[in-house]
Amino acid sequence: MNRLLFILFIFILLYVPSIKSQIIQESHPAYKYFYHTVIDNDTVLLIELRTFYVFPPEKFKNKKQEKFYWKTVRDVKKTLPYAKLIYEIFIETYEYMETLPDDEARAEHMKKMEKEVFHQYKPVLKKFTLSQGKMLIKLINRECNQSSYELIKAFLGSFRANFWQFFGQIFGASLKTDWDPEGEDKTIERICILVEQGSL
Repeated sequence: MNRLLFILFIFILLYVPSIKSQIIQESHPAYKYFYHTVIDNDTVLLIELRTFYVFPPEKFKNKKQEKFYWKTVRDVKKTLPYAKLIYEIFIETYEYMETLPDDEARAEHMKKMEKEVFHQYKPVLKKFTLSQGKMLIKLINRECNQSSYELIKAFLGSFRANFWQFFGQIFGASLKTDWDPEGEDKTIERICILVEQGSL
């Protein structure tokens, strides 16, 4: 049955009329996109693959280290989608803010945006453990190339950024946390890559 579906899928791709060199955008961990083109009166399927990373197997010194690794995997899998979502919101908000006429309109929009985001995601974020909250802060930095503190400061001002920084520190989390994929965060970066390409 699976083979039949696969053959049918390829048939549709290759023989749908009136399509020449049309790129079909797909969100898939294995490839960026695929398309077909006509070469010498023959239709050829072309697939541009994503870079696929292969790492050596993890080696653990003891059970405690192994347990910590899989806890980190769990935390990354739970928080990475939200870090990516925050990046999307950040880009969309920035682009929209550029269209507003003045600072008053921007401030009003940010208040509305903050209220809506809190209303929508507070129930989910409340269920995060402390380690997952810290992981989210790290991964926001990874996705946005800025710390959470800098993002809040840019959109809501220094007062709000300092307030949330103080609030986070009460629970042992800093919004100014750096992202160091070549050093301290090397293992987390590796886990993120494996999760993103569907290998973990």
